[in-house]
Amino acid sequence: MSLNLHSNIAMPINIEIKALCRDLDKVRKILKDHQADFKGIDHQIDTYFNSKNGRLKLREGNIENNLIHYERENTKNSKESKVILQKTAPDSNLKSILEKAIGSKCVVDKHREIYFIENVKFHLDKVKSLGEFVEIEAIDTDGSISKDKLQEQCNYYIKLLQINAKDLISDSYSDIIQQTNLFSQIFIEE
Repeated sequence: MSLNLHSNIAMPINIEIKALCRDLDKVRKILKDHQADFKGIDHQIDTYFNSKNGRLKLREGNIENNLIHYERENTKNSKESKVILQKTAPDSNLKSILEKAIGSKCVVDKHREIYFIENVKFHLDKVKSLGEFVEIEAIDTDGSISKDKLQEQCNYYIKLLQINAKDLISDSYSDIIQQTNLFSQIFIEE
């Protein structure tokens, strides 16, 4: 069950997927053909911080600015993500405080197109150094939608957007960037 303890804090439960996208134009057209509500293109800088559990990131964008903590298994199929979200001010000194207090792990730089169909959010992402991706998030913000219904919605849009199972990704962008950086360090050292 999701709770909303404060008007500024949302604790939704998502059922979500992330996949490589071989044709953003095709996915964009399908979303528009299904009357998806286009919210805009956001240049997002996500700074990931050290966290005892889950992931903690500060998102800085021209549309979305949030401190986000989430817990999610790394599986290729759709997965449940428990999210705590706090809106932040774009010019806040929160990043400096968090870097000094707990240290940062990596930065993800992306351009994200944001669409909605009812409670389902779609991201068409161009991630610096990684490529193009699509994300589907079936979101329950207030406990009114069952996990089964969220799963059903996610599965429906996987089929509608013609996402191939081999393109599904289990890791977050931050995990992939950290793995790439680690590989690069090992390769350079040898």
